Amino acid sequence: MDAATSDESRMMLTHHMRENGTQSHSHDLRNDFVQNLAEEVLKTHDLNFASRPSVAMLNKLLYDSQDIALARYGEYWRQAKKICVLHLLSSKKVQSFGAIREEEVELMIKNVSQKSSLGPVNLTKLLNSLTANTLSRVSLGNKHYMEQGVSNKLCKLLEELSAFFETSRLEDYFPYLAWVYMINGVNERMNKWFQDWDGFLDQVINDHVVHGIGSQNTINADFVDVLLSLQKDQDSSLSLTMNNIKAIITDMFGGGTDTSFILLDWAMVELMRNPKEMKKVQDEIRCVMKEKTKIEESDIAQMAYLKAVIKETLRLHPPLPLLVPHESIKEATIKGYRVPEKTMVIVNAWAIGRETKSWENPEEFRPERFLNSSIDFKGNDFQLIPFGSGRRICPGIQFAMAGVELALASLLYRFDWRLPDDIKAEELDMTEAPGSTVRRMPNLHVIATAHQSHV
Repeated sequence: MDAATSDESRMMLTHHMRENGTQSHSHDLRNDFVQNLAEEVLKTHDLNFASRPSVAMLNKLLYDSQDIALARYGEYWRQAKKICVLHLLSSKKVQSFGAIREEEVELMIKNVSQKSSLGPVNLTKLLNSLTANTLSRVSLGNKHYMEQGVSNKLCKLLEELSAFFETSRLEDYFPYLAWVYMINGVNERMNKWFQDWDGFLDQVINDHVVHGIGSQNTINADFVDVLLSLQKDQDSSLSLTMNNIKAIITDMFGGGTDTSFILLDWAMVELMRNPKEMKKVQDEIRCVMKEKTKIEESDIAQMAYLKAVIKETLRLHPPLPLLVPHESIKEATIKGYRVPEKTMVIVNAWAIGRETKSWENPEEFRPERFLNSSIDFKGNDFQLIPFGSGRRICPGIQFAMAGVELALASLLYRFDWRLPDDIKAEELDMTEAPGSTVRRMPNLHVIATAHQSHV
């Protein structure tokens, strides 16, 4: 499916979902409050809707859906998630990656400084590289994958993966479209993508096996080392195949890179469009920092308005507007409607974030709405669930937020920002790119000037 066709089809589906909110294939629940429906599915009936539907195209891309996000509910999913949380996503592990995050953010700041002397900076590209590089270091353990010129290729592969996700959704929602993909080259491009991605993972795994890049028992152990070690462990509660390992790595990159960089990009776009809010958040950061030259993660706890900016960005631009589909394990009754076994249910996080019953002037960017408010995005407040809720909530929230907060705070502290002279803030193109995640179509090009304390 070409970009234009994909965009039109995604908009058709998104419009349908925005009108109908959370719904199953069998029943139209449009007259119910969307937030209440999401709470019914993800809280009241959480266990029954904890499974995932089988999607043929994704099975091809994700090694028969043996990853975390799309695996069916059961013992394999529980054990695989446990491994990811314990060795990559727990509070302790996220904290241990602090030095890597700070190093990568400093490299990005250096890049901005160098490129700003030549004209507008392609901030979108730098943010994409930042998240890919950070995740590569903590997952793969050796930055040479990025230093050898692989970074751009990796980012491109992940962007293509997002587009395939959207195509797979359309095929599943509208099965009659499947024949289109056979004649317009989608299947051929998907096979080529899989060959490239599988080859990249083969290289990564082979380097770890042959050269012993790290070891689970050393301080330099990375996530691939852990997975390979568990594969050899006869006493492990989960018998991992090589495809299991590849699927889990794909999940970490597909989910971890895309969502973080998209959130950062939209946050900067909204701040460029709203100069009063930009000044407010910069004033707060600079007040907290005083004369310090570099932001540390411990400083961010004092930046309430920064955190409000991130929440407001997530409300308006959830990276995954239609959450990963759920599937009923057995028949259930939702708001008086019978939902049969194996019914796919889609939760529209985009619509929930713009519900007029929950949010005053929902189309406006107003971070102040989160000041002195207990509403958070961690799955307990159903007005705001960009990462889902319940058993299938995204397990990487802490990991993502640690990187997003540090990167955004550092960019706003170290530089003053403006748009190129020929672009007015109110005229910024807000077109969304095709894909399951909501990237902004054009890259954000901005002019960065070092703040006076950093000149």
